[in-house]
Amino acid sequence: MEDILLQPVFQMSLLLFVALAGYLLASRINQSAVIGLILVGIVVGPSVLGLITYTDFVAGLANLGAVILLFVIGLEFKVQDILAPKNGIIAAVGVIIPWIGGYWVSLVFGFPTTSAIFIGTALTATSIAITANVLREMGKLQTDAAKTIIGAAVIDDVLSLLALSMSSEIVGGVFSPAGIALVVIKSILFIVIAGAFGIFVVSPYINRLDKAKFAQKYPEFLFIFAMMVAFFYAMVAELTGLSAIVGAFIAGVSFESVRLVHCRDIREGAEYLQIIFAAIFFVSLGVLADFRAVTPDIILFLFVLTVIAIITKVIGCGLPAKLWGMSSKDSLIIGFGMVPRGEVAMIVALIGLQQGIIDQGLYVALVLMSLITTIITPIIYRNWLYKGETVAEGTRDSYPCKE
Repeated sequence: MEDILLQPVFQMSLLLFVALAGYLLASRINQSAVIGLILVGIVVGPSVLGLITYTDFVAGLANLGAVILLFVIGLEFKVQDILAPKNGIIAAVGVIIPWIGGYWVSLVFGFPTTSAIFIGTALTATSIAITANVLREMGKLQTDAAKTIIGAAVIDDVLSLLALSMSSEIVGGVFSPAGIALVVIKSILFIVIAGAFGIFVVSPYINRLDKAKFAQKYPEFLFIFAMMVAFFYAMVAELTGLSAIVGAFIAGVSFESVRLVHCRDIREGAEYLQIIFAAIFFVSLGVLADFRAVTPDIILFLFVLTVIAIITKVIGCGLPAKLWGMSSKDSLIIGFGMVPRGEVAMIVALIGLQQGIIDQGLYVALVLMSLITTIITPIIYRNWLYKGETVAEGTRDSYPCKE
């Protein structure tokens, strides 16, 4: 019986059953599906029922979900939406202020300087998967605020990588300006070269291939080709040192101009994949959090750290947006949209734990901080910033659904 429970087919069935429960819960509490999926993940995970653990199989499915989700979101954006100068300024300030806040509060609580450096680094991260998915659900993905969030968050990922590299070298005593410069150069080169290659080479090739008899005979061929490129970009991004989701997002942006006539639509096919795997990704974030490891000594630090994490991102990203001339509401939308730390901060925390820089208690605090900040944004959006706003017919960036 135990062997059956460990079979991938059973695990997949169980994860999808849990995902359905997440949607039902979200409907009952009138919140985003993301909230329902994460909360149900907590319930079925080690914290409560212990039905699902974060195995390699679950982690693999979750990673697929994040890659596919960001690929689909990238399809909604043009490259000029990302490269706007204001996005770079918002991202830079939104990395510096949270790092200072995390470093300072860690020293106040008496943690070693090495631990404080890594905690500050974890606070610099931004997970665009959660915010983008919520905006997509609400039909707000094409607003100026949403475009700014996505563009700034991509740049934020590069800057967070730089902060992680600097932190590792400082803690290890091998800090080298040349090493940091190499990381920055590799990241910029990847984004520029991959984006240009996708826009000027791959996309025109796909449009031409759509007219070929072979592609018309097998209309699913170009969809498979596009997904192959998306995962290839994700792989190269990781080899470069960036997150895989950045590579997938760049691939999606590259294919925004693709317009197929004879073959099956890439966007529609990817959205169907997203329905399955993105749901598992959000459930996995809840499974990752094990509340049993929280001790009384760490609860106060967790509370203060979470407050600092929220305030520093809202100020660090919202204030530059306001100074750039955006409205107060849009500035707050951007500030809170950059709050979720999600899987990015969890990865930083895991690296710190594996290197012995932080202990298990701090690791759990960072994971729970990531989870709480992930949940905060959908709640703030639905119950404050977008409260009372309805999605006009035909404007919602919804999943494909046949009439």
